[in-house]
Amino acid sequence: MGVDRTNRAVGLALCVTLALTFMATVAYAVTRAEIDTKAQAAMERFKTQVEGADIYLRDAKGVLIMPDITKAGLVLGGQHGDGALMVAGRNVAYYSVTAASAGLQAGVQKFDMVLIFTTDEALKKFQESSGWTAGADANVVIVKSGAAGEANTLKSQNPILGFLFGEKGLMAGVAVNGSKFSKIIPE
Repeated sequence: MGVDRTNRAVGLALCVTLALTFMATVAYAVTRAEIDTKAQAAMERFKTQVEGADIYLRDAKGVLIMPDITKAGLVLGGQHGDGALMVAGRNVAYYSVTAASAGLQAGVQKFDMVLIFTTDEALKKFQESSGWTAGADANVVIVKSGAAGEANTLKSQNPILGFLFGEKGLMAGVAVNGSKFSKIIPE
């Protein structure tokens, strides 16, 4: 009897996760203007919420801004969001991010992600890929809050810096590694 309940629970969790992932994909069919507006708002939040943001942005070769990423799960989980790649102060391309996870998790969460490319080589590799996965195609160093004093060292030693901020919701465990970024062409 216990195995049957476990199978039902796993099946239900899988169905819920697939439904949430499908709904997120449908719900995120947005226009360039919508992505631009959300990315601009996320950049403003980044500048006010992340200590030393201006130092990190000063010499950036490119900045990927992924606003309002939604992560949902019940044992199995997924996350999705759309954003813009900014080079020389303007949006030059649009990307989606997706990730899946398994383990002890339940809930829904929204957060913003900013990836700063500190070298031309890292930016070029990202732009030329057909599907770039953090942790597999390149290492992303997550910068913790309060690391502004180390900004110049972090920038000089790491080609890609990641920032997660603005978390809202009841789910813990946001991560960048394993996230897949794909170029999109919004309406």
